[in-house]
Amino acid sequence: MTPSVPYSAREQRGWYVYDWANSAFYTTVVAVLLGPYLTALAKSAAAADGTVPYFGFRVATESVWPYSVSLSVFLQVFFLPVVGAYADFGRRKRELLGVLTLIGVAATIALYWVRGTAFMTGVLLYLFANLAYGCCITVYNSFLPEIAPPEQRDSVSARGWAIGYFGGGLLLALNLWLYSNAERLGLSGGESVRLGLASAGLWWLLFAIPALWTLRNRVPARQPEAGRGALASALGQLWHTLRALPRYPQTLLFLVAYLIYNDAIQTVFVMASQFGAEELKMSTADLTTAILMVQFVAFGGAIVFNWVAARLGSRRTIMLTLAIWCFAVVLIYFWVYSVSQFYIAATIVATVMGGSQALSRSLFSFIIPKGQEAEYYSVYEISDKGTSWLGPLFFGAALSLTHNFRIAIVSLILFFFVGLVLLSRVDVARASREAGTEPPAVL
Repeated sequence: MTPSVPYSAREQRGWYVYDWANSAFYTTVVAVLLGPYLTALAKSAAAADGTVPYFGFRVATESVWPYSVSLSVFLQVFFLPVVGAYADFGRRKRELLGVLTLIGVAATIALYWVRGTAFMTGVLLYLFANLAYGCCITVYNSFLPEIAPPEQRDSVSARGWAIGYFGGGLLLALNLWLYSNAERLGLSGGESVRLGLASAGLWWLLFAIPALWTLRNRVPARQPEAGRGALASALGQLWHTLRALPRYPQTLLFLVAYLIYNDAIQTVFVMASQFGAEELKMSTADLTTAILMVQFVAFGGAIVFNWVAARLGSRRTIMLTLAIWCFAVVLIYFWVYSVSQFYIAATIVATVMGGSQALSRSLFSFIIPKGQEAEYYSVYEISDKGTSWLGPLFFGAALSLTHNFRIAIVSLILFFFVGLVLLSRVDVARASREAGTEPPAVL
């Protein structure tokens, strides 16, 4: 969509700051603290057979977290497309981002009061927080084609990811210090974890303010139908868009490939702390150090793979990262048995993680119809940061059946391989022509 206001470096910087703000939720809450914490609370509430009640079913305590991640994204399947369509019609996209941010922040801060055996309260708050987070990222991503011309999108997207990793890593470092010094500060381990969870919400709120101040609303390319409000028009357009997806077969093929391979990326990252805690018996301090290292290595990885993409093209570079991902999960299965080996595997994962995700986001911006950016990014967001669902469901089922974290991890190679094969068949130039957009300079 042609913006009603010119591109500006100031607005791009504001966009970067929002990634810095929301990455704290992804890193501190989803990737590190909440999974092991909810698992510990579930074990406190478990029956003699090691199971707990979970929405009318009884499940193994170690499956509570992966099932919760999967359920949260199942809910997003219904909400995100509606939010995306509404954002495309509405004239207040920035304000919509602000309201969704407040909802996510409130649910995240409320995790501070979850303790004892109240693991289901924590699950419910996480469902609200992650649903709001997914809606926020949908609206946030849809600003990318508006704030950056085609020739800058790879670099702008990569900078956003890199700055987000750095911001998430900085808060995680502060929480690592808090956890490591909890006893000296008169806090229990559980209290330091709950403070860490709440800090992610406060960080998200604090740094969202300058970002929301800087981002600007555009005149939407599509207007509500006469006699209908933006929401009613958005729902009608959403149905039309879903029916029209087959008219963009290459875009649809990329979406399917992305939803498969990024689901596995998110599952590895989100479940890594549980693997380290349960399989390797790593302490919270060691796990936090590992994830902290991932943030800063991924910062560099996003920049390096942006440089590679400028020479090979985004699609080929993403394919390269997926091949490395396949190697990484096999390495975890056969070789990772100690803390130091976990760190080495985490370094490999971190190097490719930022590049594969940043380049996927910018590549997608070239192959979606003008004026429907938020709507299409809502489908994209079903498997974006912290919002995978097939992977955690697959992981949780494998864990319940085998009680073996290594089998659950290595089974994800199927997702990486299928995603790689499908991505190899995407014709980016044809997809851009079908969507009526300008293709990237290097295919």
